[in-house]
Amino acid sequence: MPGTVTITDTSLWANRKCLLICCIVSIANMQYGFDSAAVGALQAMPGFLKVFGYEDSTSPLGYGIDSTVQQLITSLLTLGSFVSSLVAGLFAAYLGRREGLWAACLLNAIACGIQIGTDSAGVLYLGRLLLGFANGFLVTFSNVYTSEASPAHLRGVMVALFAYWVNIGSMVGAVVVNYTKGRMDKLSYRIPLACLYIVPTLLTIGLFWVPESPRWLLHKGREQQARRALETLRSGAIEGDELELEWTEMIKGVEEEKRIAKNTPFMDMFRGHDLRRTLLCYGMIACQTASGVWFLIAYATYFFAVAGITKAFEFSIMNTCIGFLGVNIGMYAIRHLVGRRTILIFGAMACGLCELATAIAASVNQTAESTGKVLVGFTALFMFFYNGCVGAASYPVATELVSSRLRAWTVGTATSLGYVLAWLTGFCTPYFINPEDLNWGAKYGYIWAGSNFLCVLFFYFFMPEMKGRSLEELDEIFEAGIPARKFKQYECRIIEEAMQDVDAHHSGLREKQDGTVQSVERIA
Repeated sequence: MPGTVTITDTSLWANRKCLLICCIVSIANMQYGFDSAAVGALQAMPGFLKVFGYEDSTSPLGYGIDSTVQQLITSLLTLGSFVSSLVAGLFAAYLGRREGLWAACLLNAIACGIQIGTDSAGVLYLGRLLLGFANGFLVTFSNVYTSEASPAHLRGVMVALFAYWVNIGSMVGAVVVNYTKGRMDKLSYRIPLACLYIVPTLLTIGLFWVPESPRWLLHKGREQQARRALETLRSGAIEGDELELEWTEMIKGVEEEKRIAKNTPFMDMFRGHDLRRTLLCYGMIACQTASGVWFLIAYATYFFAVAGITKAFEFSIMNTCIGFLGVNIGMYAIRHLVGRRTILIFGAMACGLCELATAIAASVNQTAESTGKVLVGFTALFMFFYNGCVGAASYPVATELVSSRLRAWTVGTATSLGYVLAWLTGFCTPYFINPEDLNWGAKYGYIWAGSNFLCVLFFYFFMPEMKGRSLEELDEIFEAGIPARKFKQYECRIIEEAMQDVDAHHSGLREKQDGTVQSVERIA
């Protein structure tokens, strides 16, 4: 009787060791969410303004802050993240994903110490820049690692932990500043800054139990370590011929990548079929900003206040919690219900309609209380659909679009692009919404509605469906130049070839048992 290698779509519980490892690594993204929620609120704390601002009797807080100081606090973090994401590929080429995360934790500790201990704005800027360096590495390497470590059928869920931890960080950050905002001393801002030590400390300790990416180790020629890393990640989920098949497929994929590789990884991103993969990855990260999420995160509270809505801070916390609910539903949908392409199209359409609704309400009457209620409701819906669809799927898609050899380079530079676009949004938005400039107010949402609808077209015509495919299968499909809408129908040869190698490896045993491995069967 011929034998069969059965590739089973195992449950999250069966893959609990891999899931735990990916959770440890993904906690790095919680730092980004915490910083975004907490540091913006520092600029409204009297304790912070007493040190880095100036007395202002016309302000309800009694203090004001120079706009240049505000801009530098935000933009230097973005600049640092941009630079470190850009060089992440060069770092990973020599030291790997795990060491990149450790380096980020060390930089974070130095940056936080500088910010907590200084009374000088100039030194504070240095701390923000260094913290940006750390954040860029944390986001890039954590998402690259989880993509490479996850089994194919669970990669969407495990990489979507990015959005999960970002939202948890945002909620924790909002709660911390809510409890310290009323203090009149330096502890009002030093406590939130000190909390930035928590995630890197947990990550630093947890990484001692995290194996290096097996695909990175294979690319460095360290096969024995790569095999042990894969066995650790798949412990309790698969074994025997199924593990051997994944290992053989991984080896063949790395060999094929090395065969087509040129001398310069950075330039390889823009050669041949890798150019298409790079542009798709960049497009996916750009669609995060095109959704308008940075616009609403930064200015929703302002529009609530203009429309006479009280408890604007509490509504911001509510939106964060609703976004967290969306992430959980989105992760379930990615795993059990729909593919990446479908959830991206649906999410972009829903986000665009939410932006359109707020813009129309503002066009009718910008300052009416009813307009404020519309803003509150549709902003909450936006956060639900963004986090559950575009936010949850963006990094799973971005990381699996690119080849293993170039993953740190491509995802790193794409993340840099994301930081640039986020900064550009923050820089340009005041000119659209401020009364002394264009004075569009929430009507600015018309632009973001349009950009969301353009994202729908991008996803429909150019984004392939990659659900359930191994990273090596995706390499083969892209090399074959298959159009986006034919990805699902393409039958890969690499599994059959890997199966034949497994069969040859066990040929002696198979002959004794009067059976051979002749087919591959996938069951859910």
